[in-house]
Parts: sequence; C-alpha cells; structure tokens
Amino acid sequence: MRTPSSQAPTPTAFTVHRQSRVLEVCFSDGAAFKIPFELMRVYSPSAEVKGHGPGQEVLQTGKQDVTVLELSPVGNYAVKPVFSDGHDTGLFTWEYLYQLGEQQTRLWSDYLGRLGAAGMSRSAAMAPAGGQSCTGH
Repeated sequence: MRTPSSQAPTPTAFTVHRQSRVLEVCFSDGAAFKIPFELMRVYSPSAEVKGHGPGQEVLQTGKQDVTVLELSPVGNYAVKPVFSDGHDTGLFTWEYLYQLGEQQTRLWSDYLGRLGAAGMSRSAAMAPAGGQSCTGH
C-alpha cells in the first residue's frame, strides 16, 4: 500500500458508470482504475464495515448488485458515496481509492475467500446483527 505523502496522486476525473456498476477514477500520475461498486461497498472505510479495531471487521454479503446513487466531494481529500443499500458513512480518501484500484485483484480474491470460508455468497443477504432474525415485527 502507498504511504501518505504530499506527492500522492490526486484524482483528475471521476465517472460513475451506473449500468456497469463501476467508478472510473483517473489520477494525476496517469493511473486510471475502474473500481466496481461492490468492491467499494464491501471494503468501505466505515466503522460499520471495518469495526473499531483489528478483528472487528464485518463480512459484507448481498452487495453484488449494489449501485452508487450519489457521489459527493468531501473537501479536497475524499468522496462520500451513497449506496443503493442505504450505506452512506464511508469517506473514500484519494489514497484509499488509489489503493482499491491498485489492489483490486488481491482484494477480490481475499473477499471471495472470506465469503467461502463463511459459507456465504456474494448474493446472500446480510445476517442480522447477533445472528438472529427479527420475527416479532
């Protein structure tokens, strides 16, 4: 992964491709990435996904068809996507977007491996917190 520096590449263009469900990002160093919305969602930098420390990550499932409804700038350092499943708390810094693009092959492999180990699939619905369902509503 890149280390933070004042010379880190910055985005020069964003294109939200809703039909193919990818975010295309071009950077100042000439790199260009097409980052699938699903990858962004399952690797959201939010506490909901990452937890509050090592070992507290929450495996995201059922995100295969997620889309980005809105992409808002946050200062001069990040964007905040609003996903079709209602998730809207992750701030994707320029550095983090670059890492997602640069490492997406490894990240996909890791994600698919974690799904397989959990006996889940990309299309399986998220389990309720605590592993129980709400039947009294």
